Amino acid sequence: MTYRDCARWALASAAGVAILIAPALWNHFPLLQWDTGGYLARWYEGTLVPSRAVSYGLMLVAGAPLGFWPVLLVQAALTVWIVALTLRAHGLGGKPLLLAGVIAALSALTTLPWLTAILLTDIFCGLGVLALYLMLLRGDTLGRVETIGLIALAAVSASTHSATLAVMAALLGVAALVWLFDRARVPLAALGRGGVALLLGALMVFATNYLVARQLAWTPGGYALSFGRMLQDGIVNRYLDDHCPDAKLKLCDFKDELPHDADVWFWGNELFDSLGRFKGLGQEMETIARRSLTAYPGMQIRTAAAAAARQIVNVRTGEGVLPTVWHTHVIISQHTPQLVPAMQAARQQRDGISFVAINALHYPLALAALALLPFIVLLGWRRRRDFGDVGELAAACTVAVMANAVICGALSNPHDRYGARLVWLATVTAGIALLRLYEQRQRAPARDIVTATH
Repeated sequence: MTYRDCARWALASAAGVAILIAPALWNHFPLLQWDTGGYLARWYEGTLVPSRAVSYGLMLVAGAPLGFWPVLLVQAALTVWIVALTLRAHGLGGKPLLLAGVIAALSALTTLPWLTAILLTDIFCGLGVLALYLMLLRGDTLGRVETIGLIALAAVSASTHSATLAVMAALLGVAALVWLFDRARVPLAALGRGGVALLLGALMVFATNYLVARQLAWTPGGYALSFGRMLQDGIVNRYLDDHCPDAKLKLCDFKDELPHDADVWFWGNELFDSLGRFKGLGQEMETIARRSLTAYPGMQIRTAAAAAARQIVNVRTGEGVLPTVWHTHVIISQHTPQLVPAMQAARQQRDGISFVAINALHYPLALAALALLPFIVLLGWRRRRDFGDVGELAAACTVAVMANAVICGALSNPHDRYGARLVWLATVTAGIALLRLYEQRQRAPARDIVTATH
């Protein structure tokens, strides 16, 4: 590669990074969400709380001296890298201007820059899925150093959230099933690399939790979130109606006061706070959630399926990016007070950010991209020789989206944020499919001319 080529790639990559953090640059501070403070506080408080991975909290602590900007730069740089590898794996590499153009298009048409410009783990879900996909199905396009880098990225991604690990595990499981019937498509060595990445991610969870909290334990939160979904779907109220009075259940005394919204229960309910929040009610919520599974199987299946279906289409941009994330404001004020003036001066905290116009564009395009996935899979199946790899990408994204819907919708609670963190992969896939079809169409006249001359 010549110096000119290196300069072009460096310029395209730098432009991509700048575009991906543009929302934060416009905001004059990294975007914040309610959960941000929970991640940051882990190092300072030395405790484990539901669904707040210590590994990502350590990233925030490392970036705090420079206003968290290094965290955004890392998130954006990893995104540019993974998109570049994905383009190259599908015959669209070697074109720095194309890479910059794809990043710019994704930033304008999808939620992607709102994931890279926020202090939240969501971007790592999509990055982890693409890293695992490249290792499993496009390993022949990767160099040794790139493979090692993808293993590391997949491991870190898996460690940032239990749901991300579960989505990646589902993708690996499907790949293992494919291997049983078509060992040429998914090499055993590729499965091994994927398994190593997820194992390293799990070990990272235990290691960072022990480092901070001196507990060799998994990040808590599973049953509590399922309880929230069951509360919202009326299952908890039915269980309490059927089993109260019961001296072992604190909630029996308050069953008529329970809200019908999981978010209100966990984050804005005085009763939940007075009963000790997750620490005081954790065991009881787990008991009710587990017993409700066997007590009302039909109701569980119906409500879980409905929640998963809602999660598939809940993909709007910007959920939770509010000026009133007071918990995060308090945590930053307590532990990084030097950043308070910049935080308070940011547009998000001063005026708020409206996503109405953004979602008028993003939401229908996201749904259209999701709807195209099965057609791209079918086209890849019918045209295996020249389109099969794109079909495999669409199939991998479909598996990830469906797994995410079950994990975050049925097992937790449907949210636009959970869907938005993966839906940009559908747009990437649709874009690659269109580019591939365009190139094939451009090459067709040339082939016709060669055929005619012979």
